[in-house]
Amino acid sequence: MKNKIMLRADDLGYSEAVNYGIEKSVKSGLINNVGIMLNMEATLHGINLIKNEDVAFGQHTNICIGRPLSDPKLIPSITTSEGYFKTSKMYRESPIDFVVFEEALIEIEAQYKQFSSFFDKDPDYIEGHAIASNTFFKALEYFATEHGLTYSGLPSNLEKSNSDGTDPALMVNNTKVYMIMESMDKDYDPNRTFDKLISNRHSDGVDLMVFHPGYLDNYILNHSSLLIPRVLEVDMLISERTKDIIAENKLTLVKYNNL
Repeated sequence: MKNKIMLRADDLGYSEAVNYGIEKSVKSGLINNVGIMLNMEATLHGINLIKNEDVAFGQHTNICIGRPLSDPKLIPSITTSEGYFKTSKMYRESPIDFVVFEEALIEIEAQYKQFSSFFDKDPDYIEGHAIASNTFFKALEYFATEHGLTYSGLPSNLEKSNSDGTDPALMVNNTKVYMIMESMDKDYDPNRTFDKLISNRHSDGVDLMVFHPGYLDNYILNHSSLLIPRVLEVDMLISERTKDIIAENKLTLVKYNNL
């Protein structure tokens, strides 16, 4: 499978500027897997920009930004007294995993139903906006299994950057998917990360690089710690350099539907 790679963009719906960056990465670039944040004010704006493109659309389940789709009173472990999701900082700084499994399932199902109402079908895959909660990801996997959905989780050794001697991988359906995501790393260069993926392709699975492309607006400046890397990723994904590398290596861009 060394000629097959996956390129995925997360966070459609985060803000209008992020949506425009993802739109550019799809229509002028190489992205054909897009994860949607279904509870955001800009969600429909983002969907309308690319809904007719040949893309695998996923449920990028979010429980740390904005307001939930379910009643906050039903999910007190993951919401504040004001009815917003607890922030990713709260998850990071907590000495315990405070997420209640059953409450996570309530919000996961609410976002699943929202996806289905927008597309009149199930998501092509389901995964989660990364937070420090094993319970959340266990609930996601359980929900996906119960509903027969393609689940794309996080490898347990993803943050070790191969320092433990193994490349981060997960099973998606019956395919081994090797995952690389370095957007949050200091001095991140998406071209360098992409070159690493290309030079380290695996014959026993598919290689996946996860992106968070986007442009910047006031909302994203005030609600995300990931800023400049989003813009760099748009440029990388639409660049002739990247397209030439794919052509020279005779690579096929795979969607979740193909797994």
